[in-house]
Amino acid sequence: MHHQPYSKRREIVLARLGDGVAVIPTAPERLRNRDAHYPYRFDSYFWYLSGFPEPEAVIVLVGGKEAKSLLFCRDKDEEQEVWDGFRYGPQTAAEAFGFSEAHPIASLEQQLPALLANRSVLWHSLGHDADWDTRIAAALNTVRGENRSGTRAPHQIRDLRSLLDEMRLTKDAHEIDCMRRAADIASAGHARAMRACRPGMAEYELEAELSYEFRRRGADGHAYAPIVASGANACILHYVANNKLLAAPSLVLIDAGCELAGYASDITRTFPVSGRFSASQREVYEIVLAAQQAAIAAVRPGASFMDYHQAALRVLSQGLIDLKLITGSVDGAVDSAAYKPWYMHRTGHWLGLDVHDVGEYRNSPADDDWTTLVAGMTLTVEPGLYFRPGSTVPEHLHGIGVRIEDDVLVTADGCTVYSSAPKTIAEIEEVMGHG
Repeated sequence: MHHQPYSKRREIVLARLGDGVAVIPTAPERLRNRDAHYPYRFDSYFWYLSGFPEPEAVIVLVGGKEAKSLLFCRDKDEEQEVWDGFRYGPQTAAEAFGFSEAHPIASLEQQLPALLANRSVLWHSLGHDADWDTRIAAALNTVRGENRSGTRAPHQIRDLRSLLDEMRLTKDAHEIDCMRRAADIASAGHARAMRACRPGMAEYELEAELSYEFRRRGADGHAYAPIVASGANACILHYVANNKLLAAPSLVLIDAGCELAGYASDITRTFPVSGRFSASQREVYEIVLAAQQAAIAAVRPGASFMDYHQAALRVLSQGLIDLKLITGSVDGAVDSAAYKPWYMHRTGHWLGLDVHDVGEYRNSPADDDWTTLVAGMTLTVEPGLYFRPGSTVPEHLHGIGVRIEDDVLVTADGCTVYSSAPKTIAEIEEVMGHG
């Protein structure tokens, strides 16, 4: 375990705390039913500052002249390890993860009041976890009870997420490496699904191909519930049932990414069940692909988050005009949102430890004051067109849903696309055996 990236992030936070103190708990274990738990997944903020994978753990960052980082975690317990696996224990964890000190989690309740005492600011994510709000309140009340002895409680509580969201928005070298590898694995999974696709298969069989490739290549699993949507299901943006049989000549839309070392990939590909695009499918697909290419070209330092969405909207609107679904000019279509019946979502979002990652999209409530892109930001670019059955579009378009999504890193001179799954019609038909 290389703790340097996490230690460096803690140092950045400590430098911004002043004489304050920050408390960052990880996520609790969650029961699926009775005594069976869901697979454990740490809290993203906690992981960002620690890389520590175990539940029942808390980071306390103490600012000031003698700044230090403390980890509270489970004791080493060889008997329990027989049932649940390896535990670091405080002594090993402190060294392995670069903390100043580590203590048993059972001692936190007793130690926390002293850690909060005589600190001007407490950094805690109020409202994120009701149980932790209660624990923090109890510790503060204990400190306030010592006021006769001259002990002071923090006079201000601030949300640490505002500070961490800003940090997480721009990825460091370690994060970029993790996300590049996650995108490589997810790209291989999408290519595998294309090669495996045959009429008569079930959507969940393609999901299984993805899952196998993700795990085979070392990913922790899916970063989110995968969408494997064939035919008209592709017109349902968050379809996750994945239980329909694949039928030619329909398309299948797969929106799936893996998680690696905590970081998400998020890729969408759309391809024909038969392996060959029909004329109508080809026409729609080429519009969406051109929109994505225009959007990616607009991703660069100094551009705003809205710029690449606008670039996609212009190409999609022109495509809808060419399909004779809307009339007038491209400017008019964009200004009036005439595209909305067939394109109802944004062209992308931040990507990182969370698939819809943290970070502000606007600098202020003003309509045109969108976040300016800088090198290190990672986002998705995912335009689409969706023609639901029974809609007023020509019948040959009914049930066609196309989305193309890639993971993109803003670089010093433009951007780099992480993901590499087959994307052009020629590439898709070749990998499916019809090139």
